[in-house]
Amino acid sequence: MLLLLLGIILLHVAGLVLLFVSTIVSVWTTGETTTSDLWLNCTAAIDGYHCNPATSGEWIQAVQAVMILSIIFSCLSLFLFFCQLFTLQKGGRFFLTGTFQILASLFVMSGAIIYTVMSPQWVPGSDNFGYSYILAWVAFPLALISGLIYVILRKRE
Repeated sequence: MLLLLLGIILLHVAGLVLLFVSTIVSVWTTGETTTSDLWLNCTAAIDGYHCNPATSGEWIQAVQAVMILSIIFSCLSLFLFFCQLFTLQKGGRFFLTGTFQILASLFVMSGAIIYTVMSPQWVPGSDNFGYSYILAWVAFPLALISGLIYVILRKRE
């Protein structure tokens, strides 16, 4: 049982780390001389690296909001898991923890979908999606799987 709990916690923390990295790091799209993310658009020039805030409309703010919400809900889910681990009665299920983690996964999926659909209007066609974007998509199934495991999991002595 201890190994199962450790595995669940590691899965949750791995998803949380991916959420943090994908939200913070500036490589959602990348090109020859540019990188873009949720916060900045950076261009390499002869005289250095120039970054401008990402203010292209409501859709980027929506992506920022749902990615931050996914981090908040995932952190709350981990905190609730530890609280429920010590307060839940024997045989009880971790429904609240699972619900928060599933919501976090839906938020990150929504953010990645919005970015996928709207970025062609904002990012040059020669640019490609970067590793932060891919990490966001990888964080989605990790968060969803850990949320489903929390819902199924029963507390044992």
